[in-house]
Amino acid sequence: MDDAEPLVLLHALGMSPRVWDGVRPWLEPHHRVEALTALGHRGGPAPTRRPVTIGDLVDAAERALDERRVGQAHVAGNSLGGWMAIELARRGRALTACALSPAGSWTAGSVEQTAGVRKIRRAILSARLSGPLPMSLLLRSALVRRLTFRDFARHGDRLTAAQVAEATRDLLDCAVADDVLSTSEEIAPLDPLPCPVTLAWSGDDAVLPVAVNGAVARARLPQARFVVLGGVGHVPMIDDPEQVAGTILETTGAAAEGGDGA
Repeated sequence: MDDAEPLVLLHALGMSPRVWDGVRPWLEPHHRVEALTALGHRGGPAPTRRPVTIGDLVDAAERALDERRVGQAHVAGNSLGGWMAIELARRGRALTACALSPAGSWTAGSVEQTAGVRKIRRAILSARLSGPLPMSLLLRSALVRRLTFRDFARHGDRLTAAQVAEATRDLLDCAVADDVLSTSEEIAPLDPLPCPVTLAWSGDDAVLPVAVNGAVARARLPQARFVVLGGVGHVPMIDDPEQVAGTILETTGAAAEGGDGA
């Protein structure tokens, strides 16, 4: 839909645009979808200075939009991508923003940040310690896939072995993971909002729990629409792509146009 309003999708730390593959069929009948690869991630632009800051990641996203001749767009992101979506809204680049369990919803250095960071670091360490051949054999088991993604999804077994292998490579090839995980940055208050914003929190989020980090986000963006997504983990696109797509389309206003998408 070349004449449709653009919708930019932003992935989480250590992931890639592939994480949106199950969601895109529900979005593409309504929007021109642009899924960006974040700075320092596999297939994305390389950082030019270290440590990389959230501002650097948002700068790179803005450059990608400029290259695509996109001025303003609807923006949706998960975790780190959700934080970036809020910052793009702050900079005036978003028509609407849908932030799915956005990172940065913490007081820097507090348990609100460090508890989730530990789980992500554990996932990176596990990926590094697992040899490629043994892991490829183990991933044939649905139970192993579910256990591998237990901190990020309720149903990691819904991913194929090939998808988990690609996700593992994305994680290992992320050059900015330590920079981002060590950040002292946090989402600054945004009130009033520059555009409609939805904070969509995963009800079973084990990385950034809704009762803890969701409460912080609501305090920082008090005018934002706040919804809890049922039956999904921190990366809800794995567990329920249709629910995620519906939440994004409600934010952009496309859901009111009718049609079921896929």
